[in-house]
Amino acid sequence: MNMDSETKTEGRGQDARATAGGTPAPQSPAPQAAAPESLATHRRFQPRYGEVKIRDRGYLPHWEAEGATYFVTFRLADSLPHSVRESYRYERKDIVLTAQRQDRQLSAAELKRLDELFGERIEAYLDSGSGACYLANPRIASMVAEALRFFEGRRYRQFAWSVMPNHVHCVFRPLPNWPLENIMHGWKSFTGKEADKILNRAGEFWESEYFDHVIRNEQEFHSYVEYVATNPQKAGLRDWKWVWVRSSLE
Repeated sequence: MNMDSETKTEGRGQDARATAGGTPAPQSPAPQAAAPESLATHRRFQPRYGEVKIRDRGYLPHWEAEGATYFVTFRLADSLPHSVRESYRYERKDIVLTAQRQDRQLSAAELKRLDELFGERIEAYLDSGSGACYLANPRIASMVAEALRFFEGRRYRQFAWSVMPNHVHCVFRPLPNWPLENIMHGWKSFTGKEADKILNRAGEFWESEYFDHVIRNEQEFHSYVEYVATNPQKAGLRDWKWVWVRSSLE
């Protein structure tokens, strides 16, 4: 894979010469059965970030903070029924707007409810394999996995990722001067175009919005890394190659 140079704007100049045909195989996945035990031995994560800001462009609100570590899920455009997507979007925005009207921060209970909404409304559908599941195509899955790794250490630090048949999970920390929004746009823009070439199709590949969660403490960090590492196994995917966990979670 030959993604765009760092001197160009993220998401705009992804190298047009890149092709999926020569994409290297993904890194060896972490042994899923051993993931919970091995992750429990690492206790050095300390979240350090500044003020959390809410970015809302008329869709879902997103929380961003300089130096934060995120759990992010982005999915294929056809992976959720319209009714499920709109119900989730409406309730999530309603919680945020209620706090804004009262001129206050979100409460711990509201933050917890936002996380529950994702689990209750979204994950069950995604793991059931709804939609066309283009990411089950090994060529496309490998291309997406390589894109996730491409700017490691230059734009972000990855802790765990899994490419599922119709969605992608990541736990990562953007590096200075690389906002979450720019990183997400770069991944989705490049991989969407490459996938359309492979599939000989046109149209929206990824859903425009994505789920993001600012990880607040060490316990959450290890919980989300473990979730990402074991998601393929829990979804019934056997010998799934496209999952990775950093060996040292510092």
